[in-house]
Amino acid sequence: MAIGDFGRAFAQLQQNDLSLSGSTPLYWMYEMSHAALNPSRAVADASRMLLKNPINPVSHTTLGKSMAAACELFERTTRRYGKPDWGIDQIEVNGEPVQVHVNTVWRRPFCNLLHFERAFEHPPREPQPSLLLVAPVSGHHATLLRGTVEAMLPYFEVYITDWIDAKLVPLTEGQFGLSDYVDYLISMFHRMGGDCHVMAVCQPAVPVMMAVARMEAEDDPYVPKSMVLMGGPIDTREAPTAVNALAKDRGIDWFRRNVITSVPWPHPGALREVYPGFLQLNGFMSMNLDRHLQAHWDLFRHLVEGDGDSAEKHREFYDEYLAVMDLTADFYLETVENVFITHSLPRGEIMHHAQVVKPEAIRRVALMTVEGEKDDISGIGQTKAAHKICPHIPDDKRVHWEQPGVGHYGVFNGSRFRAEIAPRIRDFIFAQEQPGSVSARRAASGPEMVVDGAEAAEPDVFALNTANVLNFFPGRIV
Repeated sequence: MAIGDFGRAFAQLQQNDLSLSGSTPLYWMYEMSHAALNPSRAVADASRMLLKNPINPVSHTTLGKSMAAACELFERTTRRYGKPDWGIDQIEVNGEPVQVHVNTVWRRPFCNLLHFERAFEHPPREPQPSLLLVAPVSGHHATLLRGTVEAMLPYFEVYITDWIDAKLVPLTEGQFGLSDYVDYLISMFHRMGGDCHVMAVCQPAVPVMMAVARMEAEDDPYVPKSMVLMGGPIDTREAPTAVNALAKDRGIDWFRRNVITSVPWPHPGALREVYPGFLQLNGFMSMNLDRHLQAHWDLFRHLVEGDGDSAEKHREFYDEYLAVMDLTADFYLETVENVFITHSLPRGEIMHHAQVVKPEAIRRVALMTVEGEKDDISGIGQTKAAHKICPHIPDDKRVHWEQPGVGHYGVFNGSRFRAEIAPRIRDFIFAQEQPGSVSARRAASGPEMVVDGAEAAEPDVFALNTANVLNFFPGRIV
């Protein structure tokens, strides 16, 4: 899985070969265009409300409905989308409703740690394990893992990294690169006292392994009990995808010249160098532009026809899809170079500040890797490579699962994730809590799980609805 889009999104930029001095004003022009459209957007929104008011006779005519629909489309396509809400207020545990409160329990300039606190009326007999979900710094907000959180909440005390949009962080707060990411993770593990499990979804697989390796090398008592790496680019030399090839072919200087720009005033992070969200969104949209155009034409028809349910589904999807955030230039460039170009982690050369990271130092932390059969972002074997570079983890504490029939997004969301992947992750984690239990035996052997080197059993097939599902990093709809 890549960060952003290495392909079609910047084809025009590659032709022009814009320098940093040429790309920097692009962000400023983007801001000015938004400001210039504000009056028109306000008029369109007011007109929509007027045309939809039931006391207005025109609202009941096809012409009135068409005009209202057109106003809504204009307002939505020119809007700046903010960070979505989590929308997780209640879950069901053992058939009983449980209220959920989202609290911030740890803060840093570039990240908050959120805890989904469950208000049990009848608490579980035994404390449930703590699970830290590490969301990607990928251009979308952590709310993209809403489904992952909901699948784990009935069984764990769930925490998640909530990364801050780089344009909102003042320059006075310093820089944020790959080593800083690792520092944040180590601090979170210390905050949780070592009594936790960590699950890295996609891109964070690399910094999570780096953090655990550094802690193991120092005999840190607060290492997590286990780490679950899902669709992560541990070794992109394995089954390289088009994303990997493009990064390798262009080289880091191309990305530095063409996609890095500075944040304009009046954002708090003015003058910070970033890979901006609007360029990422350009990549996301261009990969499947025809589908997006059709989706918006369908929204227009649904509004005219009065199909409120279909229109609301469109709004929910695009409110999430179009909400993007800036990445710091340091983190973006360091990740592209180390993960996709030089393959520093599997070669034993990646650095955490001035220290070489040694994955072979990992020995106490159990390891589970998960891949999707049809993943065209992190190819088959890229995540499983973690077992090869961590040779000192005991065999009874390592598991690999390849999920048939799912792509990149399906590794961590969707019906097959809920029905087939999540139960295996739960079994694996419970096995580390209670060695020798039934869950431990199921996780370590048997036809349901794939121990490193074993053959995958064919599971039951569950339908995965791929409509309106976005592929996480290069920005295509599955």
